Amino acid sequence: MTSGIPGLRGTDHIGFTVPDLDEAHAFFIDVIGCDYVYSLGPMAHDDDWMAVHLNVDRASVVRELRFYRCRFGPNFEIFEYLPQDGQREQPRNSDIGGHHLAFYVDDLDAAIAYLTSRGIRVLGEPTRSSRASEGQRWVYFLSPWGMQLELVSYPGGKAYEKDAEVLLWHPARPGE
Repeated sequence: MTSGIPGLRGTDHIGFTVPDLDEAHAFFIDVIGCDYVYSLGPMAHDDDWMAVHLNVDRASVVRELRFYRCRFGPNFEIFEYLPQDGQREQPRNSDIGGHHLAFYVDDLDAAIAYLTSRGIRVLGEPTRSSRASEGQRWVYFLSPWGMQLELVSYPGGKAYEKDAEVLLWHPARPGE
């Protein structure tokens, strides 16, 4: 018997909140290369709907949310809430709830050069992974509002895939 959520097929989308949806729209379309799909909003309720369904303050208002498709992988659902007291800043990777989005690229060096040419802050130099992830190189970069993002590339696969009982999907072998 398989454990986990019955019928699970994978990740559908990743949702996150930004301070300025128009800025995020320009970044994800013009810099990253995503496709805009659709938008919804505003969303506001005069009851407990926001608290019950989204775990936010009952008076929170979603100004708008937009969906984006970025080639292969999950869609992005990007929210902009109207500012309110108590909103927190962008978490760091080390903070509870800290996170990052990782984009697979065929040529890490070309992708870094492109981001740098667009004025995007790249954090350090590419790192070569070791042990189970040997074969991978990666580097972090920041969105204009400070969200942590990552580029990864492993055109020859990762070390753990060579001995895995179940081969995982790999960008260099999409037909498998």
